[in-house]
Amino acid sequence: MSSNLHAAHAWIDFPVTARNHEIRATQAIPRESQWRRIDRTPEQASEGITISRWDDPRSTSSHETTTPEDRYFVGIALKTTRAKLTRNGRIIFEGTMPAGSLYVTAPSQPLGAQFQSPSAFLHVHISTDHLPAHADGLNDLVLLRDPLAAELAKALIEHGDAADLQFTRCIGQTLAMHLTRIELPRVKVNALPKWRLRRVEQYIAEHFDRCISLSELANVAGLSRMHFAAQFRAATGYRPREYLLTQRVEHAKALLATTERPLAEIALVVGFSTQAHFSTVFKRISGQSPARWRLANAGERLEAEARPKRRALPERDWIASAAA
Repeated sequence: MSSNLHAAHAWIDFPVTARNHEIRATQAIPRESQWRRIDRTPEQASEGITISRWDDPRSTSSHETTTPEDRYFVGIALKTTRAKLTRNGRIIFEGTMPAGSLYVTAPSQPLGAQFQSPSAFLHVHISTDHLPAHADGLNDLVLLRDPLAAELAKALIEHGDAADLQFTRCIGQTLAMHLTRIELPRVKVNALPKWRLRRVEQYIAEHFDRCISLSELANVAGLSRMHFAAQFRAATGYRPREYLLTQRVEHAKALLATTERPLAEIALVVGFSTQAHFSTVFKRISGQSPARWRLANAGERLEAEARPKRRALPERDWIASAAA
């Protein structure tokens, strides 16, 4: 059963790049040497719930494995990635998987995954004894941007080495209870076809710095506003307006990490009319103010400055280039 559910709440991105969080997470949560596979000790094997972490910096990667017969598998994305999940040649999910996305695989089920960008996941392996009521409904469930799963994952990452076995077990049990209470949708909305989605994504990428109306995007997709909004959300997990704001924030992050431009200037460049609105939206989406995010990610700017610089054009050539 393939289902897409979407949360309407604001999203908090995980600060996975912060050095102190990386160090603590390494000590507290086992890292997988292979996707979805951990070497469990006899003590861990007897546990009803075990948690591990997968990080892959590669821009593209492919994986395939089968869920153990006595376990459900739950993956929670720690950063936004583009993913394609398949089983026996059938596509279960394909598209943007926002940070906080949750997907579930039932026991004894094979699953293939292709990622088209760097990925980071918290993997929760739950004994079948903890999920007796939803055996069918949870198979191939893809829950996009689930607020509670996001907060539980964030709590584990932030606690780091303070997350002892009892704390980890508590988080896992809370997640298991949450899964048994998920209300599956009665009416399935078809996702926006890939070719229409690519047109819309490209249009937003080229015009994110100005106001884009829902009618404008619907026209690009060739659909009515109502059908476009529902199908776009089914394909991406975002409302169109949310997606536009997220793209603006992502462009702002690139400028914050690689330049020293003032916040007010960056706000205008990425399409916000005021710095105050920019700061409010940025904090709602990323969980940090622009200033704090810039401080935590200053390493990218330092690396950029350390790279060999290209020879600067003479002023007259620069003016000609800018005018072209």
